Parts: sequence; C-alpha cells; structure tokens
Amino acid sequence: GKLPFCAMGVSSVIHPKNPHVPTMHFNYRYFEIEEADGTKQWWFGGGTDLTPTYLNEEDAVHFHKTLKEACDKHDLKLYPKYKKWCDDYFYIKHRGERRGIGGIFFDDVDSPSKEEVFQFVKSCAKAVVPCYIPIVKKHCHDSFTPEEKLWQQLRRGRYVEFNLVYDRGTKFGLLTPGSRIESILMSLPLTARWEYMHNPPESSKEAEMLEVLRNPKDWVH
Repeated sequence: GKLPFCAMGVSSVIHPKNPHVPTMHFNYRYFEIEEADGTKQWWFGGGTDLTPTYLNEEDAVHFHKTLKEACDKHDLKLYPKYKKWCDDYFYIKHRGERRGIGGIFFDDVDSPSKEEVFQFVKSCAKAVVPCYIPIVKKHCHDSFTPEEKLWQQLRRGRYVEFNLVYDRGTKFGLLTPGSRIESILMSLPLTARWEYMHNPPESSKEAEMLEVLRNPKDWVH
C-alpha cells in the first residue's frame, strides 16, 4: 500500500554556451519513508560530475582532487568508491561511453549515522563552487569555432540520451503523480544535435575526448 514519505534536495545543471567551459551537474538529496508500523527508513544520495566538450587534463585533475579532498575529510575509502560508482552510473550503454569525466556519485547511504552522513553530504556540497568556478573563470572568454560549437551540440545530444533513457532521478520524477514536469526536465540543455553515424577524425581533439569517455581515467594519482 501507500507509505508516507518525504524527499528533499538541491539540484543544479549548468550548460555553458562556450564549448571550452564544461557542463557541470550536482545533486544532493534526502529521502525518508515511514513504514506501516511507524518506523522510519532514511537515506542520502547525490553527487557532482563534470561533462566537458573538450578534454583539459589540468581541469579534470583540479575537479577530481577538490572532490577527493572533501571526501577524505570523512573517510579515505569514500572517494575511490564513489568515483567508480559515478563512472559506472553515468554510462550510456547503447553508446559504450560515459556521459562525462565523472566525479562522485552515491545513493541509498544510511550509515554510519544520519548526522555523520549529513556532514559528509555538506562537505560534498561545499566543494561544488571551488571544484567548478575556477574552470569557468579560466575558459569563459576562450574563442571557439563553429566546428567546436557543433561538437558541443553533439555531446549535448549524448547528455539528453542518458538523462531520458537511464537517469533514475528523471524516471522517479516522471512517475511521481502531480510532479512538476518542467523541473524534472530542467537538466536538459536548451539546444542539442544528432548526426547519423558521426565519427570524429583520428587523433583529433574530439577523438581524444571520446577515448576518455570510453575508458575512464584515474585523475588524482
């Protein structure tokens, strides 16, 4: 039967116009369900991940190291565990590639205690600005070509595919009666593009990006 529940969280997705500034997504959430006997089950979930159009290794290292520092304050095992979870979760199975270069992701976390997990989630949320804004400031005035803009639009198409086909949060929202559809689909970019059987030239910057999406890297060691 129906069970009372409450869900809360904060979610943000930024799709910059400039293809040299990566897309960034973060979401941190809390769920609580009351069982028929009055007992409550609770858990936290969330993560922060980066989706560049072009690979900049210095940016990738900065992004991952900042998230690792936030995780390490609580447990040295968390970053490698949640980094792998992120790589596995944001996987576009029908394309054989990840949505981006990852970050951290976790779900259904209910131990060791509510307060300890909450403190961990707060550390992750506080890391969002320092892990991303320096990258924005570094690249926001970079010039770009029409060809680079086209590649960005194609990568955004992959972003749309993942969010509509695989993302658990999107599915949950669309299946929740009375939900605000516009808010659920807020993660989608304003514009995107698809081209039939598009393959970038070998040894190009676009091909370099695809290689990392197909084979995730360890950015912090």
